[in-house]
Amino acid sequence: MFGLFGKKSSAVLGVDVSSSSVKLIELSKQGDRYKVESYAVEPLPANAVVEKNITDVEAVGEVLKRVASKSRTSVKQVAVAVSGSAVITKLIQMDGGLNEFEMEDQIALEADQYIPYPLDEVAIDFEVQGPSETNPDQVDVLLAACRKENVDIRQDALEIASLNTKIVDVEAYALERAYGLIEAQLDSQGEELVVAIVDVGATMTTLSVLAEGKTVYTREQIFGGKQLTEEIQRRYGLSVEEAGLAKKQGGLPDDYESEVLTPFREAVVQQVARALQFFFGASQYNAVDYVVLAGGTASIQGLTEMVEEKTGTPTLVANPFAEMAVGSRVNASALSNDAPSLMIACGLAMRSFD
Repeated sequence: MFGLFGKKSSAVLGVDVSSSSVKLIELSKQGDRYKVESYAVEPLPANAVVEKNITDVEAVGEVLKRVASKSRTSVKQVAVAVSGSAVITKLIQMDGGLNEFEMEDQIALEADQYIPYPLDEVAIDFEVQGPSETNPDQVDVLLAACRKENVDIRQDALEIASLNTKIVDVEAYALERAYGLIEAQLDSQGEELVVAIVDVGATMTTLSVLAEGKTVYTREQIFGGKQLTEEIQRRYGLSVEEAGLAKKQGGLPDDYESEVLTPFREAVVQQVARALQFFFGASQYNAVDYVVLAGGTASIQGLTEMVEEKTGTPTLVANPFAEMAVGSRVNASALSNDAPSLMIACGLAMRSFD
């Protein structure tokens, strides 16, 4: 069994390894209020992670070491995530009278019915969801399986940085957890909202739709902020590093806005609209109440207005830290700038309080 759901834990660092960077968050909590104790983001070398798969474990380990030291945290236990496409989940019914160990034994015996890989190659975990609606003597159990190599390679990278893997979660569940912090910012008047979170990363855009706070749909497509960086490089003859910095800090020629940024913004809006159309075509829904933009690209000026206009849906930029206190080790303005890209790291750090 692997710690996909994890048991009751003390403080863990939320560490999100994306295609372009490693993000770290440490939270504490007093009463109902969270506090950001430490946070850091470090870029990854090109191709160290490709489409959410770690391809250079040494390089990722070195960046993890840097990000931990930059954050000045003393916590060594980590919650990391695997991408949804790497995980098979299945809801099964089991006898409600079984204890956890009996369930574990039964799942081990029957797992080959549910999982299309050889069992010695997969890590399995489960979580009891509650009584079954169809049979009161049974409980619904969420079974999750992931190839061991996906878990092992994350553990290996963390080990290089002298960090311990406490929990391996799924990105979609981490996002769902962080969404709980954003839901309070939405004007719901008590009704159950359907919210689309569009996470535009460096190379991948993920649409997650949540109904009543639970993920009902998720889809990944290849598109991301890297396309803007590459266009800046090509047009202005800059290196990857220079283009990445210019994208964040400005200082590009006057034609940047009209020639490069506006067409890219239009491309993002098109991706969002297309992702929503796929969702409407594949589900019983034909509208969402809100669009929440996440990922590094979400902060691009004017993007929320364009998405709102194109989709006819209220749109906002994700900031899971809006109501949080900020510790003395944290640069509050940097945290605020990076907030949209820290949803998964934040959701992972929240595992400290399960």
